[in-house]
Amino acid sequence: MLKKYSYKIRAMPYLIWTVLFTVIPLFFIIYYSFKVKDKNFVFTLDNYKKFFTPTYVKIIFVSLKLSLISTFLCFLFGFPAGLFLSRIKGEKRRNIFVLFFIMPLWTNFLLRTYSWMSIFREQGIINQMLINIGIISQPIKFLNNNFAIIIGMIYNFLPFMVLPIYTALINIDKEYIECAKDLGARGKDLFFRILLPLSFKGVISGCIMVFMPSVTTFIISDLLGGSQNMLVGNLIQREFLQARNWETGSSISIIMICIIFASLFIFKKLVKQSENEISEGFRIW
Repeated sequence: MLKKYSYKIRAMPYLIWTVLFTVIPLFFIIYYSFKVKDKNFVFTLDNYKKFFTPTYVKIIFVSLKLSLISTFLCFLFGFPAGLFLSRIKGEKRRNIFVLFFIMPLWTNFLLRTYSWMSIFREQGIINQMLINIGIISQPIKFLNNNFAIIIGMIYNFLPFMVLPIYTALINIDKEYIECAKDLGARGKDLFFRILLPLSFKGVISGCIMVFMPSVTTFIISDLLGGSQNMLVGNLIQREFLQARNWETGSSISIIMICIIFASLFIFKKLVKQSENEISEGFRIW
């Protein structure tokens, strides 16, 4: 009994922190999302109706499209990286490689994004190298488009995909892989039937950790995409800071929260389905 109460006492700081900085602000956002501008305790649904105008729908569609593309590409690059890290022999050596991989996260997010501006600009490293080699005669416009936004998302959020996959792969019992190889599993069979199903939780966790910041980012799209490429994060920032329209900004935020929760629900279903398929596969074996 005393042990039970000691756990509750130790959990109190986290509970207080969550209430103060998550629950209460969320209630304020919900309140403003239904509130009539400049009128307290007068509510309306007009703030949500604005969301379904063609301009807002297009911004949401572009944001989801770029976020899904960046999440998929992070998976394509992240799984081989996680597999490489998990296969390094020696725990000390492996931890050093993991440390090198996450070191870029120690630098400022804004600074990392600015660095791509210097790389992609017309007088940047890439254009100058291509001109010196003779591949192009005029600089290519890499900035202020969706390509630059996706590159910025991949660079900033790729570690969030690699680390969960690496953790899942490192915890796979090596006997499963050895047995699969003994039974003739090679290449794509080993990947699709053993490695991917057993690391699926890590893949889903990585997808969530990449998708959520990608769909709400505004710094990357603002710096690399330019003013012509507005995403949901830029829209919310503009409504709160520039237009001073907290009501519309709050309604968009609530809708994005619902979209993210729906995505989490889908990901959870995928994890459960994968676990059932793995259990059924082992039962058949």
